[in-house]
Parts: sequence; C-alpha cells; structure tokens
Amino acid sequence: MATLVRTLTRTLVRIVTPALADANNGNWRTAHRWQTLLSPEFKVIVQGDWNGESCDILIALHARRSAASIVRFRESHPTKPLIVVLTGTDLYRDLTTSDEARQSLALADSLIVLQEDAIQFVPLEYRKKTHVVYQSAKQLTPAIKPKRKLNCVVVGHLRDEKDPAIIFRAVEKLNVNDYIHILHIGAPLGESLAATAKKLSAQNKHYHWSGAMAHGLTRAAIKHAHLLIHPSIMEGGANVIVEALTSGTPVIASKMSGNVGMLGQNYEGYFPVGDETTLVVLLKRCADDTNFMSRLANACQARAKLFLPGTERDSLRNIVNQLLMSAN
Repeated sequence: MATLVRTLTRTLVRIVTPALADANNGNWRTAHRWQTLLSPEFKVIVQGDWNGESCDILIALHARRSAASIVRFRESHPTKPLIVVLTGTDLYRDLTTSDEARQSLALADSLIVLQEDAIQFVPLEYRKKTHVVYQSAKQLTPAIKPKRKLNCVVVGHLRDEKDPAIIFRAVEKLNVNDYIHILHIGAPLGESLAATAKKLSAQNKHYHWSGAMAHGLTRAAIKHAHLLIHPSIMEGGANVIVEALTSGTPVIASKMSGNVGMLGQNYEGYFPVGDETTLVVLLKRCADDTNFMSRLANACQARAKLFLPGTERDSLRNIVNQLLMSAN
C-alpha cells in the first residue's frame, strides 16, 4: 500500500478545458475545483489544450471543443488513461451533430457526466464506461432572510443557453404590488441581451442586473436570496444549483435534463423551458405560500448531501486511481 501511495504522489494529471479563468464559467470552475480536489495526492495542471506535454493521465472537459487535444493525446499515448467529461452542449447538442464529439467518446477510457439524468443521453455502447460525478461546494450556514419581500437571484452570463430572455419576460408580467425582486448576475456576452437587461434594470423595480460579480460576492448573494432561479435551455449540471443547495437556498428551474439530474425527477420547483407564465405563477406561489417554500427547501436540503466536496473528491479520485492501476 505504501508503494502505491508513493507512486500516485508522483502522478502528473493534466486537465484540458476550453474555458480558462478569464471566462469564469462552469467549465473553468469545474477544472479549477478538480485541481484542488485531486491535490496533493496528484500534481495537477489546468491548461487550454494538450500539445505533447508530459503527463500520466489526461482529463479533457468538452468532447467536441477539446477533440483535437483528445486525438493528439491518444495518438501519442495509446495506453495512457484518458478521461472525457461531457458538458451540456456535448450531451444535448453535439453528440447528435458532431463526428468529433462522438470520436472523443470512442477514444476515452472513461467518461464523466455531472448529474444522473445525463446517462440516458450517452450512446448506449459507451454507458458502461460512464460515471456520475456530482459537483460540490463548501457548505455554508443558511442566512436569516427577510419575510416582507421574495428576493430571488439568477446567476448566469447573458447568453442564449442560459435563457435570460425568460427572466426579462417574467419581470414584465409582475404586478406593481408583487413583493418580488430579481437580482440578475452575469457578464454581457450578448449585446442585445445586455441592452435589454440594462433597460429593464433602469425601468422596472422588480429587476436589477448587476453584470458579472466576483465569485465570493455571488455566493453571498445566493446565500441571502430566498430563491435561485435557473432557467437554462441547455445545461450539463450547473455549479450555481450546487452553490444554492449547499447555502440553504431552494431553487426553481426549467424542467430540462441538466436541472432534473441535479434536483430529482419529483421536485416541485420546475417550470417548462421558456415558459415565463408558469415561472411567474411559481414565483408568486413562493411569495405567498410558506408551506410550498418549506417543501422546496426540504427537498433541496435532502439533495444537498450529493454535492459535498468530500463526495466529489472521492468519486473523482476513485476513477483516476482505477484507470492508473489498470494501465500499469
């Protein structure tokens, strides 16, 4: 056993991600967190792509966008372990349209998805080598929240996949006497979406777009909100849902695979994708019905144990260790 530990301590892991720190998105946060969780047992380097650098195992986020690195690594190292992590765009778009994405699955020794519902979108021939690794966040003490107004937060850059437009439409449907406020956090990745957010923020008392915020401030906003609203059209497994549940903040979310895989099939806080009318109904119910809010909070609390750092660390290290032992 001591020999194995000494060997693994010298193991070099490289994580390839198409999004690095300046993107400040989910792929980057996953790569950065895994670097921390795999250390100090392994030496871990995060980089944009792989171009022949030495390593004992490669972990590539995004089957399509990291396809060139995946091919180069496999051609250079036919027997070294290769893990491919499937993102939302992989699962819900690229696997049906991209030969590169499908090739990445074939070349990988193991595949990782970030929530349980994703398994059904992996081609049948690759499911035996697919593992679920739930993301994690540090558990925070829940905040005491005011009762007079329902404070909600949306966290996601302004781009179509996150569907900020449904938030704009929902805000317009709120009545002047609705005690509901939505803080929208995210960088302006689409000019038209940013212009709408800016205008709405100036004109509607129910809404404020803050732009991008530092991660610590974003977590604080999630913790102090009554609700996280997560309206994505396409999502592999959202970090912000993890951060909400581990902060004691319940979620209402679009009913699509990435959210269902995080919150569970029978969760009550879903609205149909793109349906602002049902979203508004849910918001008003949360504002008026304390029993409904309690049920959401209890369901989220029950799921929160899936998203603890120790659970993610053990899952990830087990996959890496098993591949390394099989390769020796």
